[in-house]
Parts: sequence; C-alpha cells; structure tokens
Amino acid sequence: MRFFRRRIHKAVSELDTVEISEQDGVRFLHLGNDTVQSAMRLADPNALELSYTRSMLGFLLFAPLPGKALMLGLGGGSLARFLYHRTAVPRVTAVEINSQVIAAARSFFQLPDDDGRFQVIHADAAEYIQEQPGWDVILLDGFDSGCQVEALATQDFYDHCARALSQNGILSVNLWGSDPQFDVYLKRIEIAFEGRIVCLPAERRGNVIVFGFAGVVQPTQWDALRNRAARLEADFGLEFSDFVDALRDLNAHDRKGLLP
Repeated sequence: MRFFRRRIHKAVSELDTVEISEQDGVRFLHLGNDTVQSAMRLADPNALELSYTRSMLGFLLFAPLPGKALMLGLGGGSLARFLYHRTAVPRVTAVEINSQVIAAARSFFQLPDDDGRFQVIHADAAEYIQEQPGWDVILLDGFDSGCQVEALATQDFYDHCARALSQNGILSVNLWGSDPQFDVYLKRIEIAFEGRIVCLPAERRGNVIVFGFAGVVQPTQWDALRNRAARLEADFGLEFSDFVDALRDLNAHDRKGLLP
C-alpha cells in the first residue's frame, strides 16, 4: 500500500526506479517500491533519521574513530553526511552502482561535494572491494527494491570485505531480520570473520546490524562499554547506551559472541 507521501521526483534507470517523496518534514528515498531506503529531516539534514543508520555506527563501541571509512551503497547519503559533517574522519568514500541514486543524493539529499575528505565512486561494490584494501571500517547497506542485493551477500563477497579491512578493521552490515535468508547471510559473515561477529538489533523492529571484526578481539566488559557509550553520546548525540542495552539483551540468549 502506498503511503500518503508527496512525490517530488522520479527517475527510471536500468537498475531501479528511483523515487523521492516527502511527508511531515522528512524526505524519503525509494528504490522500485514504497520501501524507505533513506530519510532526511529537512530541518536537520545531517542527523541520522532512521534508527538502523544510527545502529550501524555502533561499531564505535569497539574501535576508535576510523581513519578510512568505506560505504558500500550510498542511498540518500545519510551516513556520508553524518561522518562528513559531525565527525573528524579524514577519509570517507562511498561506492554506488546506480548513477540515478547518486544524482538524487546530490540534488535532493544535500550530499557533500567530492573533496579531499569525501568521494563518491560510481562502481559495482562487489568488484570495487576486491582491489581496495586497508579500510578501518566498511559500512555495508546493500538493498534494492526492499531486498538484499544478491551480489553483496555471497560468501565470496564477505570474504573480500574481511580481506579489505585494516588489521583491526570492522565490517558493519545492515541486514533485515525477517529475510528468509537472514541465517544464511549471518553464517557467511561468521565464516568470513572466523566467528568474530556481534549482532545489534536496531531500535526499529526488523533491522539487525552485524559487526565483523578483522582482528582478534578481547572480550569487553559491560562497565567499560557503558563508560565508552556515555563518552560517545556526548560526542555524537546518538543513543550508544541503548546500543549497549540491546547488545546485553541479545547476548543474554547467545553466549557465542565476543561479549562476556
């Protein structure tokens, strides 16, 4: 069922129909259907409107601010804007296969221009990742028409992501928990990272963020995580303490992760 949003743009490409709509001061990106792929509050464009995008930054509970951040899948550029405007990450690169998505992000979602800190690359992420090592974090959000992009969820692709990270780098993957293939994707990530994974359910029911750790990770004590969460909240204004609570709730039922 189509929501009662005002459509302000539509572009048809060989990959997906790109639509932009607005409702209640929020602008939305859709690819092929009414599913919201990205959202931007017009009064605060550099904030992270969707909870799953905020949860994808939960990797900062386990690592310092990255020197090099790679986004696979641009969408409306929410994470790109946040990292560019609200953090001091020195290099942010986004890879997007659909030129119409890039054009929409530039025209309707206030995506920063390319400069010494930020670059958008029009390319297939599955190919790009094979030749680009040394990333401190890879933020993977690979959906089209509401489905996981198959090429960005294979065992081979996750293996390439693991190899493309720096020694202590982290992969942050957005998955849809109700996807019939969720357990398959999760197992592939677990294999790629030799079991070094942690899952974080997003506030909005459905999205699950999976963190894969390239290096050997020492078990993290909950008090230390809460202290770090408080510092991160003060720095970035995101609900890191809630992330810790969600990790604890999930870990209470799963003792196989990296947390005690």
